[in-house]
Amino acid sequence: MTLFPRFAPAARRYCSVPEIAVHKSGSGVPPLFACSTASHSGGTPLPQYKRPCPVISGTLRYTAAVFLLAAGLCAAAAPDKPAAVEFPDPVVATGKGIEIKRSAVTDAFITEKTVVLEQQNAAIPESQRARVESDILQHMVVDKILVQRATAEEKKKTDEEVTKYLDDLRTAAPSEKLFQQQIEATGKTLEQIKAAYVEKRLARVVLARELVPSNAVSDAVVKHFYDDEQNATNFFVPERVRVAHILISVIDPETKRQLQPAQKKEKESLAREIKAKADKGDDFAALAKLYSDDTSTKDKGGEIAFARHSLGLEGFEMASFSLKTNQISDLVESPYGYHIIKLLEKRPASKLPFDDNVAAGIREYLVNQEVNKQLPAYIPRIEAEYNVKYLDPNFSPTPLLPAATPIPPPIAPGR
Repeated sequence: MTLFPRFAPAARRYCSVPEIAVHKSGSGVPPLFACSTASHSGGTPLPQYKRPCPVISGTLRYTAAVFLLAAGLCAAAAPDKPAAVEFPDPVVATGKGIEIKRSAVTDAFITEKTVVLEQQNAAIPESQRARVESDILQHMVVDKILVQRATAEEKKKTDEEVTKYLDDLRTAAPSEKLFQQQIEATGKTLEQIKAAYVEKRLARVVLARELVPSNAVSDAVVKHFYDDEQNATNFFVPERVRVAHILISVIDPETKRQLQPAQKKEKESLAREIKAKADKGDDFAALAKLYSDDTSTKDKGGEIAFARHSLGLEGFEMASFSLKTNQISDLVESPYGYHIIKLLEKRPASKLPFDDNVAAGIREYLVNQEVNKQLPAYIPRIEAEYNVKYLDPNFSPTPLLPAATPIPPPIAPGR
């Protein structure tokens, strides 16, 4: 059973969404944002659903892997398989170096629906489908244009950054098997996902180069943003703990339901035997590798780090934060089973120090703000330059307007 991490797949767009991130990996590739085109493009946000824009932690956690895979899917400009013969697949947009078919838009829309359902437990109403698909199509078109405008050096550097980012994600995965399973679940190969993400990253690079002078955001402006008390919450790191845990599952692997009371009692007895071994001084990491049913952490000695109120398991969190360093908890029961927890480290709440990583995140956020201001005039111009034509009357992309109120630049804890 995989208990941690809790996956959060999400789509990402480059437009009208200021981004800020701590570039902890050194790859230059910022974490991805869960932002729907439907709610951040021009026009009034859809009342039925509206996703916030959480940032993935600067520290590479495996949560980011699935986040990235979903983003790659939504960014893909065409499906891998042609539409079935009995269904027409007309071209819905053309231009210089551009040809996008109906099936590509449908593929991206399905991904968008899945993202909204998984993150909000909400559905995109059918009455809004044409609008959402129009936004998706325009993003596809603009991405294709921006990639064509990228220089050879930009393409080379972006490819290297994304390659390193993917390598880091693979390394951070609980296991190679789990990493491959998540890739297979997307229905695409890692190469296809990489290509899609390179395209999205390149689009952002070109937008920044063409719309924002290189000296527009000075070091002094970046430092002022960091020092401004109005922005202090963006650099707040909540209290965190690093624990090792052993899970004795009470979930039937076949039915996915809890075991019968007698079977649960046996599991509880086993958990108490393991705790007794830990209390006697047996190596906790070795016990986790031997006994734990949490496949996402057992190979790493059961280790997991998290901030308060971030897991959604109240009993587990309360026990973790109440322990002293190296103290082992009593049995903690959750819907998943019985946990034995050992506190390895506790970090108090703090403010991220101003370093190169934080400065890079702030600079990118401020650059994106400037990009957003210029998008309404820029997009129609490049569409005309590349002779873009939207061929399906059902698609009528709205102007890509900047957000009415800039989204505060969230920086997640976990450095």
